[in-house]
Amino acid sequence: MGLFFSPVNYEGRDSASYIPVAAAYHGVTANERETVTANKALFAKSCDKHYIRHVIHENEEQWDKTILAKESRFADLILLSGELFYADLDVRQPNLYLNEALHAAECPLLIVPEDFASCGHLFAAYDGSKESLFAMKQFSYLFPHLTDLPTEVVYVKDETSNGIPDLEHLRHYSRLHFGSLNFSKLHFNATHYFATWIGERQHAMLITGCYSRSSLSYVAKQSFAEEVIHEHKLPVFIAHP
Repeated sequence: MGLFFSPVNYEGRDSASYIPVAAAYHGVTANERETVTANKALFAKSCDKHYIRHVIHENEEQWDKTILAKESRFADLILLSGELFYADLDVRQPNLYLNEALHAAECPLLIVPEDFASCGHLFAAYDGSKESLFAMKQFSYLFPHLTDLPTEVVYVKDETSNGIPDLEHLRHYSRLHFGSLNFSKLHFNATHYFATWIGERQHAMLITGCYSRSSLSYVAKQSFAEEVIHEHKLPVFIAHP
């Protein structure tokens, strides 16, 4: 399913999800409609080239997270650009609209930087929660062809102990689904340092659980997942909901 939105009209947006701009937006221009039409054609051509069956949603609506929520309910995966999603409105990613998309989606998402070429290593962020294990499950179901890549399950906690919650259960499960595994514990604050740490890894992909930040806390301190997306260095698989 290809889902394309026209530019956002800021008039009528509720205050909880409003970003002020220099001038109000008054409608979709002919050029903008042509751009959307061209992008739909490019999407269809790319799918045909790679023998991917596809459908294009023929909506003419501006950005509406409820449309994304409903369509994603009947989808296996959403693929989003971590750099270009409404970047003309706010280049700081994830901007408000990307944040809304991440929260509204009802299926897993893959956030991809524009210059990403290949994946040679998987990093699964594990915190002992059911969400982090659910992420590993969903990834293995959707991308079985990638599960033989070297995979590092990373538990991050700023403490002296080397313990990882339920490690033996984690070993038993993950070895049934991933071909080459390693388990690591990092002793630092994930929110402050994880994005820098993983950003130094080459040709990597991050697997993580729910994107749980509320859009109302958009201007507050970032989570590590937000910072990884902002750095545009590697794809992020989010298994939410």
